[in-house]
Amino acid sequence: MAISLRSSNLQKLGEQVYDVLIVGGGINGAVAAAALAGRGVKVALIEREDFASGVSSNSSNLAWGGIKYLESHEYLLVNKLCKSRNELMRAYPSTVKEIRFFTTIQKGFRFWPFVVYLGAVVYWLMGRFKTAAPRYYSARDLERREPVVNTSNAAGGLEYSDCYLYDNDARFVFNFIRTALNYGCIAANYVESIDNRRVGELWYTRARDSIDGGELQIRSRVLINACGPYADAHNRLSGEHTEYRHLFSKGIHLIVDRVTDNKRVLTFFASDGRLFFLIPMGPKTCIGTTDTQVADPEVGVTDEDRRFVLDNVNALLDIDPPLSMDSIIAERVGVRPLAVKGEGGEADWVQLSRKHVIEQSEHHRHLTIFGGKLTDCLNVGNEIVDKVAAMGVVVPLPDNCWYGEPSASQREEFMLQARLMNLDALTDPSSSEPLSERFWRRYGTAAFGLLEHIREDESCVELLIENAEYTRCEIELAARREMIVKLEDFMRRRSKIEQVLRWSDIEKAPGLAEACEILFADAAQSRLREYLAGHGPGPGAAP
Repeated sequence: MAISLRSSNLQKLGEQVYDVLIVGGGINGAVAAAALAGRGVKVALIEREDFASGVSSNSSNLAWGGIKYLESHEYLLVNKLCKSRNELMRAYPSTVKEIRFFTTIQKGFRFWPFVVYLGAVVYWLMGRFKTAAPRYYSARDLERREPVVNTSNAAGGLEYSDCYLYDNDARFVFNFIRTALNYGCIAANYVESIDNRRVGELWYTRARDSIDGGELQIRSRVLINACGPYADAHNRLSGEHTEYRHLFSKGIHLIVDRVTDNKRVLTFFASDGRLFFLIPMGPKTCIGTTDTQVADPEVGVTDEDRRFVLDNVNALLDIDPPLSMDSIIAERVGVRPLAVKGEGGEADWVQLSRKHVIEQSEHHRHLTIFGGKLTDCLNVGNEIVDKVAAMGVVVPLPDNCWYGEPSASQREEFMLQARLMNLDALTDPSSSEPLSERFWRRYGTAAFGLLEHIREDESCVELLIENAEYTRCEIELAARREMIVKLEDFMRRRSKIEQVLRWSDIEKAPGLAEACEILFADAAQSRLREYLAGHGPGPGAAP
């Protein structure tokens, strides 16, 4: 079942001429596909690995308005990001949720704490009062409200609001892919673009199936490069010359057991002066990030990275015993692609923002998306539709709203049915929220099918992997609808199981083999061996 949707789409990719082919299945490609398909445009999308397998699965899981850009006086950008954040909150109330940021300012910092607080007030005003108001705290107030914070060198602090993703970032991205599929987009993961040429009015893209090595040709009127940090390389492949290019900043996060029961983001300025977060992740805490300029998007976590994060958190918090390498449960690493003008020369990469640029190349009907951040994704989708329409592609449904959760009435009907069958009483004690809330947030109207399945067999709500918060019926749904090709696709991106469980617990979980059987049927054993062979002992493990 897991391969049938992908196999069907692979066949369809070569059968017709598409209005638009999108190369890249991260957040930019996903929203571009959802926006175009939702407006009635005939769209195809290919991704050389899994959807959201790069930058889009290694973020801080925050949807924030960019308060740090106030310091560099990018007020228009902050205003735009705040509007985008507010729209995400409105459109995805189950997923994009307000959370308090508890900020400590150390003595000797470049601004007095009250000046930082005034900046938070300006930020709140630019956010149109859609969140709770900021509050100023003395050092004594900080210690009383959050005892885990080390206030020995604190001058004061503040609390303000922004947003975070309740589920992981990759799950959020995939839901845009799923939306695009619902609107008729033909998408496939593990399909690599290996050659692109413009002949007459069409682009001819030669692509390779990374799973079986087979090749196919895709024809389209417009080609969109949404390859994220690999956008420059793909433009060279296509013979495209652009005004913009990318610089790369590596960021890492470490995931440890929860350091505080208070469900808010602890915010500091690290020893290098950059923002540093401790972000709630269910029973865990996600800590980071670093900011290291790199020349190549292929990056990994080094011991130096780990020591930087651990040294900072141990200096900023009162934790007994201090966090060590053994405390690390999982890691996240990726690069931020930062858009900059010009082919050569130097740029002050520390001052570069995450704003996106959509450039139309000198060749007709080609677009490249540079930079960008998750908060601004809806704007990227709408801008892509406008640019494609300006190229002469007919947009049949110009006013259709392509994003957002199902209607309130549909949610009420789902919750009514869930209540009548006493669904939440079946929630596993280890779960962080009731089944009804989780099902609706993850699957929307597809969750009605889960209710039907549970009525027939209540045992399907059992967790296959302890503490993973994924039931058997959810894995069955994923096998049908989520184009899972490798076990890592499910464990790392459709879910965040790899991010909240130690590798030692995952590899010995009795339900792992059963999950493989559900996802891959006859190929279960080979996929399980592939998965286990591709993972080491994990961070913090003994050599």
